[in-house]
Amino acid sequence: MRSFGLALKGLFHPWVLWLSLRPFLIGGMIWFGILWFIWTPLLDWMKAFLTTSIFSDWMTKIMSSFGWESVRAIVVPYFSVVVLMPLIIVSILLLVSLTSVTSVLRHVERQKTYQGMRHEKGGSFLGSLGVSFVSTAIFLVLIILTLPLWWIPPIFAIIPPLLWGWLTTRLMTYDVLARHASRDERLELMQLYRWPLLTIGVFAGLLGAAPIFFWLSSVFVLVLFPFVSMFMMWVYSLVFIFAALWFTHYLLFALKNYRELKGESI
Repeated sequence: MRSFGLALKGLFHPWVLWLSLRPFLIGGMIWFGILWFIWTPLLDWMKAFLTTSIFSDWMTKIMSSFGWESVRAIVVPYFSVVVLMPLIIVSILLLVSLTSVTSVLRHVERQKTYQGMRHEKGGSFLGSLGVSFVSTAIFLVLIILTLPLWWIPPIFAIIPPLLWGWLTTRLMTYDVLARHASRDERLELMQLYRWPLLTIGVFAGLLGAAPIFFWLSSVFVLVLFPFVSMFMMWVYSLVFIFAALWFTHYLLFALKNYRELKGESI
């Protein structure tokens, strides 16, 4: 709770707000270019797939039984967004991890509580790249394997936050501790505080779920997805910057206490 309060307070610092814009600007340019070329072909492919797949009759029966015949027009953009959404979100998380977490860390470490802490440098940029891409690959495989379960209540409210929480925890923990902790300290802190860290990650995942419900609950958003997605990328960027602040305050304080308990200089 201490770290949560400090992260919430720090989120409104002008420098931190700029850090939330940087990954958004990079990701926005990349995805605007991608969506400009693939949005219409993706809709055509999704329409052909849903028309000819074994799911077509199943979806027709479900919509008829619930009286949802009027929503047939949004089925194709809906499923197109479902396909693209995890890729967009994970790209923003990777951009925050690789471009902004170190800046957030340097901003936080200047605070009086953390001044004078040793820099053991138990991680590196290459190590961060390795953790990012391996963790992301595992995450995407798990999404593919569990995606059919996302349509079953209440599982849809459990699996996505857990997956996002695991990925966020993996990326943020490495990047925050890479500068200050040794490799052994990092591994031991990850073991000692695995449940609080996962809780922070899951909470960040729940915060990230709010824009998802907005995306999928409005026909206007679905039709204008390539344009609305630009704004939503900034929302995700802000959520992940908040998560970076929360992890930074929690882990630096945990590392400081860990060294004090071992009788070492902080």
